[in-house]
Formats: sequence, structure tokens, C-alpha cells
Amino acid sequence: MRVRGTARRTIEPAADGHCVEIIDQTRLPHELVLRRLASLAEAAEAIRSMRVRGAPLIGVTAAFGLCLALREDPSDAGLDAACAELLATRPTAVNLGWALGELRRALAGAAPAERAARALARARALCEEDVATCRAIGEHGFELLRRAAERKGGGRLEILTHCNAGWLAAVDWGTALAPVYLAHQRDLPVHVWVAETRPRNQGASLTAWELGQEEIPHTVIADSAGGHLMQTGRVDLCLTGSDRTTARGDVCNKIGTYPKALAARDNGVPFYVALPSSSIDWSLRQGRGGIPIEERDGRELRFVRGRGADGRVVEVEILPEGSAVANHAFDVTPARLVTALVTERGSCEASAAGLARLFPERVDGGAA
Repeated sequence: MRVRGTARRTIEPAADGHCVEIIDQTRLPHELVLRRLASLAEAAEAIRSMRVRGAPLIGVTAAFGLCLALREDPSDAGLDAACAELLATRPTAVNLGWALGELRRALAGAAPAERAARALARARALCEEDVATCRAIGEHGFELLRRAAERKGGGRLEILTHCNAGWLAAVDWGTALAPVYLAHQRDLPVHVWVAETRPRNQGASLTAWELGQEEIPHTVIADSAGGHLMQTGRVDLCLTGSDRTTARGDVCNKIGTYPKALAARDNGVPFYVALPSSSIDWSLRQGRGGIPIEERDGRELRFVRGRGADGRVVEVEILPEGSAVANHAFDVTPARLVTALVTERGSCEASAAGLARLFPERVDGGAA
């Protein structure tokens, strides 16, 4: 996608494999800062601090982090320690473990001296696969948007999204925003209601920035305004991403997704979730109680970051001193509230049967 008219990706490996370059998403939207990751520690910190975030991008970054670790210590102990350190950075998004598993399979049978090069080749391939997967999600999601526009019978399509599931959450294209980008490119009129997504404001800071770069009409709203917009007929459909989806279609996404799904059901608004199959946890039948919900530092709620009148980016405290803070990062939307899941293989109902239709190879008597 484009940044100031120039195409780029969220993560770019150096030609020699000695480092990778990321967009530091903690500095957006006011500053575009590129950051080099040259070690396992730097990759782990980038994931933990959310310099990179979004389930697909977390997985790819972890893969490159493992490559960097194997350059320093390619032994079995080094491999195990690096995977453990990366897995501990973010507990909810399943892509992290999936990507490390992909690299471990690629390393099977490789001598220690061969591991770094083989891991780098697989990590680079994961990048390209992620781009192709997200583009395919966009194509299938675009068909849902096109049909919704036909049913509406004219005027622009009003889409509500939550958090950031655009190209900043992946290597390129993104998941839930990929259909929106294709619609815009194909002259299907769209307008996006962007929920701010407190406390880190991924909607206001990242999704709005992305859409602005592509010149797609959008409006930022308070997180709690979605229900009102649906009640007043100003939303045609909701479209979000997912950090972990169970084999029966429950969806874990950024905190605040579940209330929007409830409001959508109450108002007859379709609620679609776009995700790569790498975000499906085939071992889980039920989301509530089964998916680990990350609890982050309360400082994210206590402080906000923005640009002052003098142009400087500053951080200010907004809570009373001494108030306790609970900062749950995700919630679970039951499958019954999801109109359809949109994957790289197509759309399906949010159920074990729906997912089995798209992924029959996963139906082996296990979770599905």
C-alpha cells in the first residue's frame, strides 16, 4: 500500500539478512519512523511494545526474530530459548506460535550451521504468502461489499470497523481493510466509520492514517458511538479482523469488538470478520475461557499521546492519581453474533461446519 504516494510494506528484510526494517507504529500518525531490528531482543521488544502489532505482522516479525537469533546461536538450546522468548511477548494472537512452528518445520533435519539461512528463506516466504493471503481475503470480502451495495440500491456503502486490520496489521493489504481498498480501487463508493479503539487508539491513529493515505472517505468516532450509528441506519455492515478464531467460529479481537457485534445483532446489521487461516486455533472449541486474554500495562489507559499546539508530540496523564486501572486488551465475540468469516479460501458461516467446508483437511476428528 502507499505512504505519501510511495508503495511500501510494514516490514522489509535487509538483503544480507542481518536486520529487518519496520514502521514503528507507536509513532504514528504524527511521525513516520523506520526502525531497524538487528537482534532477537530488539524483535521481541518491538512485538511486546507494539511497535509492530496485528496478528499476521506479529507472526512474520517473530519469524524474522528467530532468524536473527539463529545467526548468533544456531544450537538446539539457542533455537528453543529464542522461540520461548518470542512466544512470551504476546499471548493472544495465535499467528505468533504458528509462524514459529512454520520455521521449526523448515529447520527439521538441518545442521546448526544451515539453520540461519534456511530460517531466513522461510521467513521471506512467509512475507510473500501473507501478502497473497491478504489479497485473497480482499477479493472474497470485496464480493460481500459488492453484493451489499447492490442490495442497498445506490449511494455509498457505509462500513464500520474497529481497531486496525489494514496493511499495518499485516505485511501488506491487511485483512478487514483489504476489501475496502479493492472497493475503492474499483470505484465502488465506500465510507468507513473508524472506531477510535481505546486505549491505544489503533483505529484513530492507524486505520484513519491508512485510509487517509489512500484517500478513502472515513470518519473517526468514539468507541461507544457505533451502536447509535447502527440504530439510526447509518451503518450498512461491520467488518473487523481477528487475532484468534476457534474451530467453531468464536472470534477474539481487540477489546470493544464484542459490544459492536451485540449492537449489530440488535439492529440487523451484518457483522463480518476477516482473517487468515493462520489465525484459526484448531485446538480450541470455545473462545470464552479458552483463549488467553492479554492484560497490558495500565499506563496505556492512564496516559495519552498526541501533538500539542506547538507541534511537539507529548504524553499526558488523564486519570486521577491513585485510581486503579484494568487494561484487558481483547474480548471474545461468540460465533452466533458473526454473520460470516472471510478467509483466503472464501466466506463461510461462523461454525465448525462452515470452517470445515473451507478447510476439509482440518477435519480429522479433532477440534473441528
